[in-house]
Amino acid sequence: MRRLGRSGVQVTPLGFGAATLGNLFTPLDDEQAKEAVRAAWQRGIRYFDTAPHYGLGLSERRLGAALRQYDRADYTVSTKVGRRLDPADGTGDDLASGFAVPASHRRVWDFSADGVRRTLEASLARLGLDRVDVVYLHDPDDHAEQAFREGYPALEKLRAEGVVGAIGAGMNQAGMLTRFVRDTDVDVVLCAGRYTLLDRSAGTELLPAAAGRGVSVVLGGVFNSGLLADPKPESTYNYTRAPQELLERALRMKAVAERHGITLRAAALAFAAAHPAVACVLPGLRSAPEVHDCADQFAIPVPAQFWQELRESGLLPREEDPS
Repeated sequence: MRRLGRSGVQVTPLGFGAATLGNLFTPLDDEQAKEAVRAAWQRGIRYFDTAPHYGLGLSERRLGAALRQYDRADYTVSTKVGRRLDPADGTGDDLASGFAVPASHRRVWDFSADGVRRTLEASLARLGLDRVDVVYLHDPDDHAEQAFREGYPALEKLRAEGVVGAIGAGMNQAGMLTRFVRDTDVDVVLCAGRYTLLDRSAGTELLPAAAGRGVSVVLGGVFNSGLLADPKPESTYNYTRAPQELLERALRMKAVAERHGITLRAAALAFAAAHPAVACVLPGLRSAPEVHDCADQFAIPVPAQFWQELRESGLLPREEDPS
């Protein structure tokens, strides 16, 4: 277990990203969701991340139901605030937002202090829990002023009151997360897709700043939404079809990995986990077989010769060698 910043909250080095439980892109049933969480538990995963955004609350409901059989003291849960869910007429679907669920609610951006508390209370009800361990401000890209002026102080107050153990922000960019690290007292930031074998932009400022300030980093999207898991023409990168240049780069990396007896998935996980600021790698896991595969890949030692060949072939800058 690794502690998040200066908080008392701990996470396992490999976590469970539960956006998939909200029917991300394609549906799954309740039993498949429960089996995925059960497999994660069997493999020693004790950190689970969700959000109201994921399937309009479906991910939270399924995660809470799946965790109910375990002792609450034995696992860590994070959720997010910033998107309030208001009831809608239920017509249509939510596929435009990436989730195969009925449009039972509509998302309302709300980083106000009242919005933070209301959103957290609704999440606890869906999860069936009396507390969560970590709360992140979720994607405040276009709402920076309110997030810093109202949302963050609200989280700080919740932490001071003991309602939550750790606070932070979760985004798909590194720039604003770096500001959170430098200008606030967050315990952790969740950065998705910006520190991978294909996009190392978080390594320039965010990760060094976090290491210097004692702030933990959780890394999501380490497969860049699929391309680094299984590069092929129809693979996605940042949730859209992968550009040809990046597909070719990923295929070259895969060939190097296979020459050294490992998979590209193992290399992608190892690269993300190696930085000293990183407390946890958080892949999105849809099924029990995916969980077992990911846990297996995470345990594989990646030989130094693999990183050396990546450097020599220009696929990895020398200063970013994780070995």
